[in-house]
Amino acid sequence: MRRKFLLLLETGLVLAGLLFGFSAWKIHSALDQSLNITQEEMLEVPKGTTPTRTFYRLEADGVIKDAFWLRVYWRFNLAGQPLHSGEYRMQPGMTVEGLIDSWKRGDVVQYSVTLVEGWNFHQVRAALARDEKLQQTLAGLSDSQVMEKLGHPGIFPEGRFFPDTYSFVRGMSDIELLKTAYERLDEVLAREWNQRAADLPYADPYQALIMASLVEKETGVPQERGQIAGVFVRRMALGMLLQTDPTVIYGLGDRYSGKLTRAHLKEATPYNTYMISGLPPTPIAMVGREAIHAALNPVAGSSLYFVARGDGSHVFSDDLDAHNNAVREYQLKRRADYRSSPAPATVPEAPAPQTPDTNSAADEAPIPAAAPNPDPEALPQVAPQEPPAAPAAEPDATTPQSPQ
Repeated sequence: MRRKFLLLLETGLVLAGLLFGFSAWKIHSALDQSLNITQEEMLEVPKGTTPTRTFYRLEADGVIKDAFWLRVYWRFNLAGQPLHSGEYRMQPGMTVEGLIDSWKRGDVVQYSVTLVEGWNFHQVRAALARDEKLQQTLAGLSDSQVMEKLGHPGIFPEGRFFPDTYSFVRGMSDIELLKTAYERLDEVLAREWNQRAADLPYADPYQALIMASLVEKETGVPQERGQIAGVFVRRMALGMLLQTDPTVIYGLGDRYSGKLTRAHLKEATPYNTYMISGLPPTPIAMVGREAIHAALNPVAGSSLYFVARGDGSHVFSDDLDAHNNAVREYQLKRRADYRSSPAPATVPEAPAPQTPDTNSAADEAPIPAAAPNPDPEALPQVAPQEPPAAPAAEPDATTPQSPQ
């Protein structure tokens, strides 16, 4: 009986050894096989997909064989290894083992989308909607519904996202990318707020963000941002109206056609800084770190006016007479290639818009409307305020007081 038992045990061990050896050979063969492709292909791994499901899908597509043995290999060797979602490159000559190594490293294909300084929220949504690699979840939603989906109900979206180039993998959603841009803006604004200059006219960081958006839209020349912020801060301190054209344009929304008229400057909207004192109720565009820094660290000086030279830079003046002389030189006798701001940098699919001055040429291209929907939601409403009395040092009140 004992001899029979030992014989059975020996036979079992031999069979187990043979089975183990066979399994090891099959797994090695499965790992060592080359992918059955003739050109580069992308393997998409959706969120929640398991390695087992991916192996069997590749086998069904004729790319690999022996999916069962690859499943066994993963289960006993890589059970705790996550399979990151996204896209993986499959190259001719690549082995299954090489493909699995890329899974282990998480070598997913990276894409990117750029949100540009000076864009409004309409342009941000349009850029995300055009990107086929992003999972689209915002179509048909109003701006307020988008903010609810982000977890920030009641927050007006304009200017609340940080302009930058964001990397993502296929399968990432547009709302996830917006969340990243929202949090990034909060981080940058908080850091700059903590390093702000003293005696600024802002009650909170949001007002600084509003000012930064005015600076962003007024110039793309980095070294002038602090000077322009200084002009605006000094005008506020003196009780002067800010009188900046980009706020008027933003308040017009889709009624702006590229030509800003004197009638527009007299139209009462919550954003018309020719009619309301102080800052508009919200930002008017996305702002970069430089504009935020300028708003919180304005350059000291005495200038109260500036006018565009036509090459993107400005002439700054301390008094109205000097300003009017600059207007006559640079606005009334415009050069043929006049620009109120520098030529925009090349950006895929959605170039930054230009902001014309009060006397812009009629053929300048209009910026997109401020609201992204055919039936736009109402902009924040505030009652128009009476312009404050001009300081005693101001010249004739009938003379235009715009800083531009």
